[in-house]
Amino acid sequence: MEISGTAAIVTGGASGLGGATASALAARGAQVFALDLPSAIANAPAVEGVTYLAADVTSGEDVQAAVDTAAGSGAPLRITVNCAGIGPSSRTVGKTGAHDLDLYRKVIEVNLIGTFNVLRLAAAAMGKTEPLADDARGVIINTASIAAFDGQIGQVAYASSKGGVVGMTLPAARDLSSVGVRVLTIAPGIVDTPMLATVSDEFRAGLAAGIPFPKRLAQPAEYAQLALSLIEHDYLNGEVIRMDGALRMAPR
Repeated sequence: MEISGTAAIVTGGASGLGGATASALAARGAQVFALDLPSAIANAPAVEGVTYLAADVTSGEDVQAAVDTAAGSGAPLRITVNCAGIGPSSRTVGKTGAHDLDLYRKVIEVNLIGTFNVLRLAAAAMGKTEPLADDARGVIINTASIAAFDGQIGQVAYASSKGGVVGMTLPAARDLSSVGVRVLTIAPGIVDTPMLATVSDEFRAGLAAGIPFPKRLAQPAEYAQLALSLIEHDYLNGEVIRMDGALRMAPR
């Protein structure tokens, strides 16, 4: 699928994986609509070709308004990349007792339900566009994590949510085959995003040392590079791709 001349939605688009992807898509000629919370947008850099839209991915009304804006931009909406997510940690039973149920529910709501909310509404809009070769109309890329497969101690909520994203990939691709929309998922390993900005250099070096090769943290630009490759590869569909330097996480 050609990126230039399309409209694209990127959630979590103000920073990190989403910010890098939004910038990369804009550089390739897409009109990008970066969805994020108002607090994140307030600190986002100005990027030519990127329009920031305040939206909570768990809100049907917010996301529908954003999809309508993208679909009405004058370019066909053909690309959506779901990067929005949260990653708090807590053990199933810890020193203070059982895992907080509201925290578990919140992680599932943002990471899993939020991803599906954007997927369903974006796909509905893509299905109304003019078909391209092979009746293709668009592509949706979701973000899971290697925690979906190798969840560590304290990641029960996060791993559950990302496992759900992995699990929806194939059935969503099969569902959306009737409207010509592909669905793919990237499962990153340890990426140098703002979530790691507060940890020490020593801690970061320890994380990097556990990665087989290359022995460094992944960069958001590498996620964006992979996302663009998947968008352009029309025969990739219903697949989950790990981007982790061959890392398999230990229990802790």
